[in-house]
Amino acid sequence: MMNEKRGFFITFEGVEGCGKSTQALLLANALRELGHEVLLTREPGGPVISEVIRKILLDPQYFEMLPETEMLLYMASRSQHTGEWILPALKEGKIVISDRYYDSTIAYQGAARDLDYSIIETITHFATYNTDPDLTFLIDIPVEVGMKRIKSRKLDRLELEDVDFHVKVREQYLFIATKYHSRYIVIDGDDLVDSIHQKILECTLSSVNI
Repeated sequence: MMNEKRGFFITFEGVEGCGKSTQALLLANALRELGHEVLLTREPGGPVISEVIRKILLDPQYFEMLPETEMLLYMASRSQHTGEWILPALKEGKIVISDRYYDSTIAYQGAARDLDYSIIETITHFATYNTDPDLTFLIDIPVEVGMKRIKSRKLDRLELEDVDFHVKVREQYLFIATKYHSRYIVIDGDDLVDSIHQKILECTLSSVNI
């Protein structure tokens, strides 16, 4: 599958409760109001097959899932997601906004689960057809703040991990943002929702040149 992109690929990353899903939706709506075709999607998820894998990955009843199994399931979901939805949308010139992409695997399964980064990188290239985001927003907040925000809802298997797990995830995200600073923009997730949205919209319009 060729990686010939005519559209623009934006991803949102961050720890649980950071508000990235809200911001991804707000950005998609704003861009649509400006007349742009936008595909808003999420990981794990998107196409039917990927959504089925999502249910397995996030269901707390599968507490015995091994880190290796978890990583491979994420990659399987991502492969279907990228091939069936993301690449066709980009080829059609759409702006694709994904709530999480492969940086989540590096943070969660690489840093927090302590899996081999080189193995993750190799499988990532295969599962994504060598597709990289053009722009990534990291909505950064302290782990304790995020955990407080989500405590009233039914938590999924990953959200139920202890604080140390999520601290490792956040630290890895900040490292990734430094390593790939050309595509990463770190946003203070403790700011007002509308203020965060305006910053993200301005950065997007500037980056996409629209």
